[in-house]
Amino acid sequence: MPSPARSSAPAEVLNYIDHAWRASSASQHLDVVNPATGELLGRTPLSPGLEGAAAAEAAARALPEWRRTPPGERVQYLFKLKALLEDDLEELARLITMECGKTLDEARGEMRRAIENVEFACGMPILMQGYNSEDIARGFDETMIRQPVGVCAAICPFNFPGMIPFWFMPYALACGNTYVVKPSERVPLTMQRIIQLIEQTDLPRGVVNLVNGAAETVDAILDHPAIRAVSFVGSTPVARHVYRRSAENGKRAQCQGGAKNPIVVMPDADREMTTKITADSAFGCAGQRCAAASVAITVAEARDWFPEMICDAAASRVTGYGLDDGVQMGPVISPQSKARIEEWIGLGAAEGAGIPVDGRNPSIPGYERGTFVRPTILVDVPAGSQVASTEIFGPVLGVMHVATLEAALELVNRGPHGNMACIFTRSGAAARKFRYEAEAGDIGINVGIAAPMAFFPFSGWKESFFGDLHGQGWDAVEFFTQKKVVIERWPKEWSRKF
Repeated sequence: MPSPARSSAPAEVLNYIDHAWRASSASQHLDVVNPATGELLGRTPLSPGLEGAAAAEAAARALPEWRRTPPGERVQYLFKLKALLEDDLEELARLITMECGKTLDEARGEMRRAIENVEFACGMPILMQGYNSEDIARGFDETMIRQPVGVCAAICPFNFPGMIPFWFMPYALACGNTYVVKPSERVPLTMQRIIQLIEQTDLPRGVVNLVNGAAETVDAILDHPAIRAVSFVGSTPVARHVYRRSAENGKRAQCQGGAKNPIVVMPDADREMTTKITADSAFGCAGQRCAAASVAITVAEARDWFPEMICDAAASRVTGYGLDDGVQMGPVISPQSKARIEEWIGLGAAEGAGIPVDGRNPSIPGYERGTFVRPTILVDVPAGSQVASTEIFGPVLGVMHVATLEAALELVNRGPHGNMACIFTRSGAAARKFRYEAEAGDIGINVGIAAPMAFFPFSGWKESFFGDLHGQGWDAVEFFTQKKVVIERWPKEWSRKF
């Protein structure tokens, strides 16, 4: 099967079930369009529920043999996959840029994070060890062991088609589970290429399966009795649906929802560093990431310099096709997203915010068919407005002002989301107070994207996360294993005398 990144013809988007590429019987398809050029890249089949069920059943058939494969042997396939991903990184990055819209450097960084998760999961022979105690009572020993959960599934978003599946999949496989992955119907090509690489590892039949689709496919995954655990990343309303339906069907679920990530700018913050890092956070990936800064809160005298500097940074950011040299920000994913983001910018103005940098309806020479929104700054955003608390998911940064750190923390904690919160300051006392009191799962101190490394969980609080165990790190080991406690006794009279 040719790689979509090497072919100018629209790619055939297939399902991968039971070690075979299969054309879907879907009656409906969704065009996969390069958001910068408008070029048709492929057509995603909206697979019927029966095909989702077939993927689950293939994984269930593969489970008994795979879970009996020793962990030290299971991770050998991951070592092979890491090497293949390294060799193919540039092609995967180009493919991500083509179907998702981010810049090539951003896409390279995404795949580097994916590979980090494979590396960490390769330590599973140690990570999934249990523990034991002798003589919990006279002649009794007790042991806790970890065993696989069973068939697991991931429902993935459009904004990180290469990275987010790897928050889950390598851990699940290394722990002895089999897997079904459903990529976003908007960006199916990256995962299709990754499955081609997984094929090259000679992973046993049915251990990994890929099914494309939308709501019907998702519900088939959530309802199928063979699937015991579900991982999801997306909007809060859909995360809530996936979590509720999974729970109703007796499944484990970890569901990452939306975010409205604040950055607090203290008067003593380093001006150049704070401005650059905030701009990179707010406008990287066109603001389409769950860790993007979406509101900056200036404290006291920071108001005198930060708004002007961030406006200059926004206005000067080079927007265009991510494969072109010098481009710093690409398009948003679709015409629908562009229209929604621009509508929110207008609503912000209607609610009383100023728009010193307005990125609506830009003209990008040579890419008139692209779905571009330039960086946008909303200033003096009212604290009680919709635009202050709603995730826009685009290159829009709101700026608010308060007099004290205490007032800033009140704003941070007032919102319904709790994914990430950051502070820029030279004061250790201010940083500690913020770290201690901010109600968010990922905290940045002089950092604009508080995205944890693979050996830490990607956390989230409040309406940014539904579940108990997050992706990555030890949380992933806990999520993809179930504990079994063995209490044993061997009476002396049963022993053979020597």
